[in-house]
Amino acid sequence: MDNIENELIPEENTEAEISEEALDEEDAASEYNDLACHVEKIENELAEANDNYRRLFAEYDNYRKRTAKEKSETFTNATIKCVEDILPVFDSFERAVESECTDENYKNGMLMIYGQLKSFLEKLEVKEVAGVGSEFDPNIHNAIGKTDSEEYPTNTVCQVYMKGYKLGDKLVRPAMVIVAN
Repeated sequence: MDNIENELIPEENTEAEISEEALDEEDAASEYNDLACHVEKIENELAEANDNYRRLFAEYDNYRKRTAKEKSETFTNATIKCVEDILPVFDSFERAVESECTDENYKNGMLMIYGQLKSFLEKLEVKEVAGVGSEFDPNIHNAIGKTDSEEYPTNTVCQVYMKGYKLGDKLVRPAMVIVAN
């Protein structure tokens, strides 16, 4: 009958079993906490690595843009130097073409060379600075004198002694001018 009583009465958990279950739950909770800490640590490392990557990418992008700008400026400055050196030759050809000449072949040859130089400067996008009739601008004009003029209003360029030139927005050589008073 003892067997029958044991079977009919549900077994009660003994203290050992309860403490063993509690230990299992504590181990599971501890393991979960350890995994959560490990995941958090990995997420923090990933966030830090991602931040480092973004900073490095931004630095590289800035470097790339800066070097491209420097390269462009170097090319522009070299072009300006070249144009500065060739402008006196261009001025001389311009004066030679405007002068009187009896030899038509010589005149045609000078016109051809002048045209080649002019097209060379146009290919480089060299533009002439505003001249006679324009308002005096000290950024692009070099006033070498003033004169009284009824033909031009005050502060207006009335004579150009040497043409000025720009390459894009950079001044290659200022125009030497006389300004109306």
